[in-house]
Order: sequence, then C-alpha cells, then structure tokens
Amino acid sequence: MSIEAIHQLADRIRNNVSQVIIGKEEIIDKMLIAIIASGHVLLEDVPGTGKTLLAKALAKSIDCSFKRIQFTPDLLPSDLSGIHFYNQKLSEFEFRPGPLFTNIVLADEINRATPRTQSSLLECMEERQVSIDGTTHVLERPFLVIATQNPIEQQGTFPLPEAQLDRFLFKVKMGYPSSEEGIDIMKRFMSGNPLDLLKPIASTADIQEAQNAYTSVRVSEDMLRYMMAIVEATRTHADSALGVSPRGSQALLKASQVYA
Repeated sequence: MSIEAIHQLADRIRNNVSQVIIGKEEIIDKMLIAIIASGHVLLEDVPGTGKTLLAKALAKSIDCSFKRIQFTPDLLPSDLSGIHFYNQKLSEFEFRPGPLFTNIVLADEINRATPRTQSSLLECMEERQVSIDGTTHVLERPFLVIATQNPIEQQGTFPLPEAQLDRFLFKVKMGYPSSEEGIDIMKRFMSGNPLDLLKPIASTADIQEAQNAYTSVRVSEDMLRYMMAIVEATRTHADSALGVSPRGSQALLKASQVYA
C-alpha cells in the first residue's frame, strides 16, 4: 500500500464514521492514527458524550470483529482472556477464548474493574498476545483497545495504574457539542440510529497493509532530536511528576509518521 492509498483509506473511514459522529473530526483522526500505529485509545468524559458510539462506528466502518466488555468490580481476568474447560463428550480440556480475541475491544468503564482485572490487559495491549495456563495465544492484527472512563463519578472505581496508562497512545476527551452540532445530532437521530445503517468500507487486510506501509514515512534527524527534546522536557520539568517513557517517545514517533 502506498502512502497516498493510506490517505484515501483514512478519508473513507473518516467520512463513514462522520455519518454517525458529528463535529469530532479531530478525535476520529486520532482513532485512525491509533489503529494504524497499533496503539490504543482511552476516551475520558462524562456519560452521554458519544464515547461508546464512536467506538462502535469505527468498528462497523471496518469489516472486522468487535467485542464490548462492560467492566464491573466482579469481572475476573478469565472473563477477558478465556478459560480451559473440560469437554465431557471429548473427554479432554478445550480452550474457550474470551472477548479479548477480537480486532477491536471496547473496554467500557475500565476503571470500575479491580486492579487484578485491569492488569490482565497489560500483556495483550503491549505484546498482542495472551498467556493462559502456560500457553501463549497470538492475537490477530489489527488489535485495538478502546477504553472509556467517567472522570466525574469516582465512587466504586479503581484508578488506572501508570503501567496501564503508559500503554495508551491517546487519552482523548470527547467534549460537549456546539449548539449547531447539538441540533444536527437531534435531527440525525430523530428517525432512528444511523449506526444501524453503517456499512464497512475497509477490511482488516487494508488496515494491515497500512500498518506495514506507514513506517516508510521519512523522519529527519532534526525531527528526531526535536521529539527527544520534548520528551526530555517532561522528565525535568518542575511540574511534571512522571516524565515520558521510552515507550512514549516511540509512540510519539509512530503517531507523527501516521499523521504525516
């Protein structure tokens, strides 16, 4: 896939998602950057701002598998990764894969799960694999985790640890729509949900080709030094509690290449 073909692919997906999501082109672009750069997105805002709807619209625009997980305090790691169960008919153990075995995972209200359950996402988000009972299962590309959380209501929630936050490429705030956008939203949803009519306009093979091709975007030595200067500034600034990690500097590079 050429660089121009990636640009055309992004335009098609953006226009398709915009049939459902109004006035959030910049956020849609960040979602596209994340999936091509093999990153993950944390959507943080108050309820009703379209976080779940955006994730579903992106998943429906790509002909790929999609699973939604409602995170709750009683959710167990095995509820995400899957279990080995005994099949009495075959007289042997079989593996039943969990919802992590998909292309796009919507982790709804991720901060409502316990730290033990949250930690079960660390391996799959970084290494694109899941280890269960000593067996490693490789996840299919593309693999994107879209997590949501409500920053206002903190009762019964568990803050995401730094190791978890460091694995997200973007932390995005949806924000409220403008008056005109709010009117357009009411008109568009007046006669039904446009999400139901959304059709896929890209395949997983298209995304895989884009993931392989974007790395050919040239980054000059001066640009690399500029990125590193930004990273190092976060590590030495008096108001910064924790600076950007080497993983973060790589994420900045990848996101810049995809955006270019």
